[in-house]
Amino acid sequence: MRLDSGYLLLVVPALILSLIAQLAVKSAYKKYGKIANSRGLTGAMAAQMVLNYYGINDVRINHIGGNLTDHFNPSTKEINLSDGVYDKCSIAAVGIAAHEAGHAAQHAQDYAPIKFRNSLIPICNIGSRFGFYIAIFGAALAFRLDSPILMMVAYAGVALYAFAFIFHLVTLPVEFNASMRALSVIEESGLLMGEELSGARKMLTAAAMTYVAAMIASLANLLRLLMIVNRKK
Repeated sequence: MRLDSGYLLLVVPALILSLIAQLAVKSAYKKYGKIANSRGLTGAMAAQMVLNYYGINDVRINHIGGNLTDHFNPSTKEINLSDGVYDKCSIAAVGIAAHEAGHAAQHAQDYAPIKFRNSLIPICNIGSRFGFYIAIFGAALAFRLDSPILMMVAYAGVALYAFAFIFHLVTLPVEFNASMRALSVIEESGLLMGEELSGARKMLTAAAMTYVAAMIASLANLLRLLMIVNRKK
């Protein structure tokens, strides 16, 4: 099966970048997950301190299984911290937990980008699942039947798929802002200091780069789809 040029020129480099970003965050997590912070703060304690800083008292902090499975669930108002974060006293645990509490603060303060991102979720789910196939089949049939209407269907599929890229693009300010909130509270409240604070910043920066890589991969796939559809014209 012949690979199209768009895949080789766009998607493959994006996949390599994503792999590098994933390896970087795992390496940072492995390094700073082994270094205990001087105050003996667990991830759960750090998350609670960030919540207290923002005056948030209706968010629960839970323990879930796995590694790097940490997330904030706005529908249940729960911060879910993984095995390596919840009751661990590492620099990584404090940074990750504070980041998730930063997301809770965003929701509590109606942070505009996160509201916009959440509003995109329904159409993004449809676009990521069906947009690609609508575009490909529409373009293929339009080419065979010489149908401008089917070509419009193909471009509609591309537009639908584009919402996946928009979602990743809007995710960037959301994630960077959550990390900025986390680091600001960590520094201002003295949760970590000196080299510990620097380590948390490196950990969160590495994590943020995975979202940048995901956005680039999404853009690469969108451009590749456009190349395929235009080739059928």
